[in-house]
Amino acid sequence: MNQTTPLSIGILGTGHIGKTLARKLSAAGHSVKVANSRGPETIEADTLETGALPVKAENAVSDVDVVILSMPLASIPAISQLIQKLPPNVIVADTSNYYPFRDRAIDEIETGQVESEWVETQLHHPVIKVWNAIGSDSFARKGKPAGDPHRIAIPVAGDNEAHKKIVMMLVNDTGFDAFDAGQISDSWRQQPGAPAYCTDLPYDEMAAALCSAEFSRLPARRNLAVAAVQERMGDSKTNPDADFLVRLNRALYM
Repeated sequence: MNQTTPLSIGILGTGHIGKTLARKLSAAGHSVKVANSRGPETIEADTLETGALPVKAENAVSDVDVVILSMPLASIPAISQLIQKLPPNVIVADTSNYYPFRDRAIDEIETGQVESEWVETQLHHPVIKVWNAIGSDSFARKGKPAGDPHRIAIPVAGDNEAHKKIVMMLVNDTGFDAFDAGQISDSWRQQPGAPAYCTDLPYDEMAAALCSAEFSRLPARRNLAVAAVQERMGDSKTNPDADFLVRLNRALYM
């Protein structure tokens, strides 16, 4: 199943995406440690059932090849000191997205800074932007073997080509086609509101989706989608199912 050399991976965050990452990457043969802000004893058993180990945050980033940040964007500054201590060869993958209603308004992003460029300034460490443009339900349920004609593509952006190549192989291990989406400065094309964001596109449609993104229109489109989801879901903590979310995002973003 796994075509990459097994890696040591630390995941910070056990929400919908972090849980699926822990399950898929450990099932693919990687050594996975996972941490959250509440302590290892609070990590649910199903997150660990394919072999991931629950640890404290400082242990999750110790002696690893890759650190994956799977948390709300506003929580990124809180783990800055942990990340700043990492050697430069450790890959940091950023799965976060900016949602002002949840994260608070961040002036730099509101005035045009690319989300993952803001993350890099908080962490003082380069990141690879990945797994942010797939809905949690699609990510959990829609992975397929390499070569399947219905496989969904996930955009991957970053400035270190060697690091990006490794992360792209990990995307493949999670059941999706990795699409090279350029540098971090280009990663706005996979932010909320963009045609490539949570629209479950195959590889051969991803380039056109990224190219057609319009930076100035992202916030309004993102906010329309948030309003529609909130109207449908109310105060529910459950994420919307993939079929609804993909239909909504394709109508609003493409």
